[in-house]
Amino acid sequence: MDLSQRIRQVAPSATIAITTQAKRMKAEGLDVVSFGAGEPDFDTPQFIKDAAAAALQAGDTKYVPHQAAALKNAIAEKLAKENGLTVEPSQVLVTFGGKHAIYAAFQCLLNPADKVLIPAPYWVSYVEQIRLAGAEAVFLPAGPEADFKITPQQILDAAPNAKAIVLNSPCNPTGVMYSPVEMAGLAEAVLQTDLIVLSDEIYEKLVFGAIPFTSFASLDPRLAERTLTFNGLSKTYSMTGWRLGWVAGPKDVIDAMATLMSHETTNPVSFAVAGALAAYTDPRAGETIEQMRREFARRGEHMTTRLRALPNVTCVAPTGAFYCFPDVSAHYGRELGGVKVTDSLSFAKAALEGVNVALVPGEAFGEDRCVRLSFATSMEQIDKGLDRLAKLLA
Repeated sequence: MDLSQRIRQVAPSATIAITTQAKRMKAEGLDVVSFGAGEPDFDTPQFIKDAAAAALQAGDTKYVPHQAAALKNAIAEKLAKENGLTVEPSQVLVTFGGKHAIYAAFQCLLNPADKVLIPAPYWVSYVEQIRLAGAEAVFLPAGPEADFKITPQQILDAAPNAKAIVLNSPCNPTGVMYSPVEMAGLAEAVLQTDLIVLSDEIYEKLVFGAIPFTSFASLDPRLAERTLTFNGLSKTYSMTGWRLGWVAGPKDVIDAMATLMSHETTNPVSFAVAGALAAYTDPRAGETIEQMRREFARRGEHMTTRLRALPNVTCVAPTGAFYCFPDVSAHYGRELGGVKVTDSLSFAKAALEGVNVALVPGEAFGEDRCVRLSFATSMEQIDKGLDRLAKLLA
């Protein structure tokens, strides 16, 4: 069949491709250590599963009225209590994962030839979703020498020709989070422009160290009228397969996104919504999240130490999410595992084919000097994989 020009422009997700290849190799009997997936290795908490199961058994299998009203109320209360944001439930939309929410926002906000500022490195789907809306991504580079953080001046310099900016803190793929002071600087720059802000806060609970998380829209009352805040349950509650995300922001945009969703999916899965409501209202949630956060912090520190011990590898320490993004470019030009390494893609190929370690090339995230490793896996697997990489790079 003759495919549309639109879909021909879109590249498959590199992170999903690597994970799929690693699973295929494992199915063939190979002992593969996979650092590819951005997915917690913990099970969904039992009380959340119980709530969904109870809803299913009670016959909660029909269309969800009013876009899951009880869940929207709970999200609005969470934003007020935890994030310093005042929104009405009518300013919240529940979607099929955070990815769906961001896609819908781009579809409702962007026109052909609009430009969207994207700090680089960036999550792979931002660029493809912007392209699907007929718009153009404009990259604001922030490499390892800048700790992967953009400056207020970069926003001011690029803003005159742009409509929106995407901010992601803590960041996938770098694991870096902006401090409240740094975020305030970005907010001050944004307020000198007409930019719409899409703030992706999916990793807000998975932060390490003494620096607190800051919701962008909470920094100044004027930001509320031009900021969309995205979040979901996949990372914080280990509910990736449940496909539940949400967005909060100005009512006119939320209404437009709801209209689009009415022709796409109608509503989230009814019994999954019951599980999400338990996640946001059950008092057991706090300790469950904290246990997961502490374990990720331990793994992240360990992986960073191990990566920095590899020959000619540097690594910015993650302060959130569950990724390390080391610079391995000193090895470009070498032959590793029978592969001539010239970039992050061939480095990842060498790791997978040479020592059965799956990681994601930084090229997919806009930073070809680096590769991404997820520490959403056991300490045993982390050590096994890094032992293999040490042998590859020796």
